[in-house]
Formats: sequence, C-alpha cells, structure tokens
Amino acid sequence: MTISERIFKLMEERELTQMDFSKSTGIAKSTISDWKRKKTNPSADKIMIICNVLKVTPYELLQDTVQSVEELEYRVVTKGTKEYDFLIEMESLKKSQKERLLGYIEALKQ
Repeated sequence: MTISERIFKLMEERELTQMDFSKSTGIAKSTISDWKRKKTNPSADKIMIICNVLKVTPYELLQDTVQSVEELEYRVVTKGTKEYDFLIEMESLKKSQKERLLGYIEALKQ
C-alpha cells in the first residue's frame, strides 16, 4: 500500500472528506486529488501536518507492514490515547506498585 493509499484509508476511517482534509492541512484540494488520481505521494514536508490531522505517527503512516512486537526496539505512543494515559499513570507509581502491576500483566497473559 502506498503512502497516499494509507492517507485515503485513514481519511475514510475518520470520515474526512478531501475538502475537510484540505482545510485542516492547508494542502490544496487539487494536490490531494492528484495523490488519488495520479497515484503520487505527498512531499516529505507535508508528512508531519498530515500525521497531526490524521492523529497518527509518521511511523504508522509510512510503515508498509506491521512489525511484530519482538522486532520493535521502541514504540511511539500518541498523546491523548488510552495507551499514553496508561503509561503516564504507570510512571507515577512507586517501584513496588510497578512490580505488582507487571506481575498482574504477566498473570493476565497466561
């Protein structure tokens, strides 16, 4: 799947029209139409604004396949998601509480 195909898929999932997307990103509607019609991709300088509007990370937008957890050395968590909130809460725990939480997670996996 190309970058532009992923953009249109995400727009559809978020119920964004090309006009709405154009207004939110500041990218001309004709440029967005070209991505679809000519099967071209956005220029590199547009990626971050696209990611902000679609609420995805550049990694999520640019990655063609999903890597397994074992292959990842890091994760990007988007602010405002449940995963982000969970990590913030976990950081505030005392060491003993974190260990108990990790034990609970291990028990859930069994």
